[in-house]
Amino acid sequence: MVKKKSTYRVTFHNHGKVYEIYARSVNQGGLMGFIEVAEIVFGERTTVVVDPSEESLKSEFAGVSRTYLPMHAVIRIDEVEKTGPSKIMDGGRGEKITPFPVFTPGHETHKP
Repeated sequence: MVKKKSTYRVTFHNHGKVYEIYARSVNQGGLMGFIEVAEIVFGERTTVVVDPSEESLKSEFAGVSRTYLPMHAVIRIDEVEKTGPSKIMDGGRGEKITPFPVFTPGHETHKP
């Protein structure tokens, strides 16, 4: 019996946008504080309609064998049955997603 390879939907923040991509491999990366995402999968062109955000993601990740996402940028990782369209969504106001705040030494927000 051949085991079906898992597919993961990875949702994360990137430059004020929310990205949703699909990958066959997601691991805690060798770089501390990063999630390793490899074997990125894009939907097959079975229809005439072309999604511009998926095309943008294809070109952005062209030639990338694996990418490392900062842990604080990852919103969620789901193991899914089927691959859907990858997309870029607006991460602006009205979204119910708040990025995890990250403390950076020397950039205190509150000073007495």
